[in-house]
Amino acid sequence: MAGSLAQRLDRSLSHLKGVAVLPLVILAVPWVQEIIDQLVFGGRWNLPMVPGGPFLGVLTAPFSHGGFGHLISNSLWFLPLSWLVLAKSRGDYLAVWLGVYATAIPVWLFWHQASHGLSGVIYGLLGYLLLIGWLERRPLSILLSLTALFAYGGALPSLLPFLSPPGVSWIGHASGFAGGVLAALAIHREGGS
Repeated sequence: MAGSLAQRLDRSLSHLKGVAVLPLVILAVPWVQEIIDQLVFGGRWNLPMVPGGPFLGVLTAPFSHGGFGHLISNSLWFLPLSWLVLAKSRGDYLAVWLGVYATAIPVWLFWHQASHGLSGVIYGLLGYLLLIGWLERRPLSILLSLTALFAYGGALPSLLPFLSPPGVSWIGHASGFAGGVLAALAIHREGGS
């Protein structure tokens, strides 16, 4: 059993080396957007998800931030959580993104405030990681879940409106988390990857 776990971890790490660049490429998009925004538009070129606005805002919101502080903070969470999900598979990573976008649509339709930033995706990655180990009960999945819980579990209180800092879109965090949970349920129902 121990050899089997070591072999699985070795395969996962080898796989991760091949896809480790993917989150960096994704992260380049909001960085380029923010640099252009600050240099050319003085911080006024945002691409948020606006209530009653065009659907395009749902797609662009993760790649738009309210300044470099917002973007740096999200970058520091996005990369390691992305790599944890990618240690399992690219299909699972794609499922999280699709789940996050699916759960953003009701927020876009019914919520009264605009929101943007990678934090919805971050919470989607976290939601997926916390649930997949419990659902699959495989050594790698359990290890990923425990790593996410111990490293990032402290972020869970901001899913609640009364514990979320002022000006932070708790609904964006909660909908992203729900998207990650949906992705984990879909992956598990499909039979894993």
